[in-house]
Amino acid sequence: MCRHIAYLGPLVPLGRLLSEPEYSLVRQAWAPRRQRQGTVNADGFGVGWYAEGDPVPARYRRSGPVWGDATFGDLARVVRSGALLAAVRDATRADADGEAAAAPFSAGPWLFSHNGSVRDWPDAAAGPAASLPPLELLQLAARSDSALVWALVLNRLRAGADLGAALAGPVRELAAASPGSRLNLLLTDGRAIAATAWGDSLWYLADPRAGRTVVASEPYDDDPRWCEVPEKTLLTASRTQVELTPLKTTPANEKKEYQTSE
Repeated sequence: MCRHIAYLGPLVPLGRLLSEPEYSLVRQAWAPRRQRQGTVNADGFGVGWYAEGDPVPARYRRSGPVWGDATFGDLARVVRSGALLAAVRDATRADADGEAAAAPFSAGPWLFSHNGSVRDWPDAAAGPAASLPPLELLQLAARSDSALVWALVLNRLRAGADLGAALAGPVRELAAASPGSRLNLLLTDGRAIAATAWGDSLWYLADPRAGRTVVASEPYDDDPRWCEVPEKTLLTASRTQVELTPLKTTPANEKKEYQTSE
C-alpha cells in the first residue's frame, strides 16, 4: 500500500502540506495512522506540483525512503505551489523498476497516484490490459500494477473523459477482473481533483472560503473539518466544492454536493 495527498488552494510551500504537519505525509512513510495494509512506505516517493501560468507539472521522485533524502527537505522549504500531488510508496513487488514506479505518474497536465494493489498481479490484469492499444502497453512507465492502472486511466483521459470518469471506469474493470484489489486512485490536472475510495482510507478537508481543498489517504492533523470518504465512492473536487458519488452504479442523480462556494 501507499499514502498519497492532493491539494488545491492558495500558494504554499510544499513542506506546509508534506512535512510540517504533525502527521504529515513524510511521517506517514514510517508511521501511518490509518493504513490498512503494511506499515512502512519506504519503496520510493514523489511530488508533482504546478507553477503559476504553466499547465504541465514538475516532478521530483526517488526510489528510496523520503526521510533519507536531504534534497527533498530543501525543495519542500522553498518551492511554492497552489496545486500538488504527492505520494510515499510501499511496493506490491519490491523489484519493480525503482524510481520509475514511484508516484506521481505524469502525462501532459495530469498527475496520478495509486494507493493499493491489483490482486494476483499480473495474471488477473490480463483482461483489462488487453483493452489498451499495444503501443500503450509497450510504453508503460514501469512493470508495476500501478503503472498499468495509470495506463488505463490515461487512455480514457486522452479519449476525452473527465477526471472522475477516467478513474471510475478502470476501478470497475479491475475490480471485476480481480476481486479483492485495492484501488484508491488519485488524479489531478491542477484545477480539479478526482479520487476513489476502494479498499483503503480516504479523507478530504474542504475550506470553501479560503478556496482550499485537500484530499489524502489520512488526515495530516487533527482539524475537525476532515471528513472520511465512504468505501466504494468516487470523489471529485475543485477549490470550492467536493462531490461524492457511490461507485457501484454512479447514476448522475446520486451525486451529492457536500461543500459549495460561498
